[in-house]
Amino acid sequence: MKKCHWTSAIMIAVIGTAITAGPVKAAEVEVNETAYTDVSAMTMWTEPNILREMDLPSASNPASLNEWTSAMNVDDKLWLVGNLESQALFGSKVHVLEKKKGWVKVAAEGQGTPRNELGYPGWVPEEQIVESNRLEKLENEPFALITSPTAELTYDKKGRKDYKELSYNTRLPVVKEQQEEVLVATPSDGNKWIEASDIEIYNNENDIPEPEAKNVIADGKQFLGLPYLWAGMSGFGFDCSGFTHTIFAANGIEIPRDSSVQAKHGVPVAKEDLKPGDLLFFAYDNGEGRVHHVSMYIGGGDMIHSPNSRSAVEIVSLEDSGYADEYAGARRYLEE
Repeated sequence: MKKCHWTSAIMIAVIGTAITAGPVKAAEVEVNETAYTDVSAMTMWTEPNILREMDLPSASNPASLNEWTSAMNVDDKLWLVGNLESQALFGSKVHVLEKKKGWVKVAAEGQGTPRNELGYPGWVPEEQIVESNRLEKLENEPFALITSPTAELTYDKKGRKDYKELSYNTRLPVVKEQQEEVLVATPSDGNKWIEASDIEIYNNENDIPEPEAKNVIADGKQFLGLPYLWAGMSGFGFDCSGFTHTIFAANGIEIPRDSSVQAKHGVPVAKEDLKPGDLLFFAYDNGEGRVHHVSMYIGGGDMIHSPNSRSAVEIVSLEDSGYADEYAGARRYLEE
């Protein structure tokens, strides 16, 4: 089980007819090549052509994540369970595995899973990925890491003309630094500006400071009240393991994508030895079965998590959360 447990579609025969094409033809990307995500958060599906009409804003280029999520009621969100895989953020690298009638199966780098050594697999519309020789050449250059829940990328300085709203944990190569704005490269549309207050700039991944528990907890608290989204990996919505994975990734710590796999790595921690920043896991059959949920311990008996399709990111007492009877152990990924 991947994300969190919660248990009529209009089939789109040819998704390309319903999606606005991006600035670079995705048909140029071939199987076994690498490409880059060209939308704010690219939603990955279990199969091609299973979208409902209401899902089209998530599958366009540009994608409209807020429009998509705000239009869904609880039942609409529950339908996504089992139909979505994960998400990939703007500018992130993917490996093209397969192509089928306007769709491509990709593996998203940086989302560890035993399902594919290249990254997390899923189907996406061709229009949402592009080749980018420029991003490839800039891979080893300093990058801007978005630290705000979301941030506007703009055509001009001072934010007079918006280009795209991006998510926390998005990384883009830095072209030029100024006092209040930073010029960054995009996958297919040249350079754009972002406010310096929304980012941190690092020379490479190893340059990200080793975080303390207070850092990851503070980052998590930025998203209190953000509605849950199955497969969500962005400031537009998280599932339970997408929340923990993304918070840790933005702090320079790579952990697996899914809760069941997160529960097998890191350092095991006894319940009486819990420290803030530890990840807590919950399983079926009173904690003895398959892991289905993860949260982060924040101290004082409390945890922060993105619970399910009926709720939002919240802080709750572990014992009063409704998960206490399913407690299945804890893992520590932070250095002591």
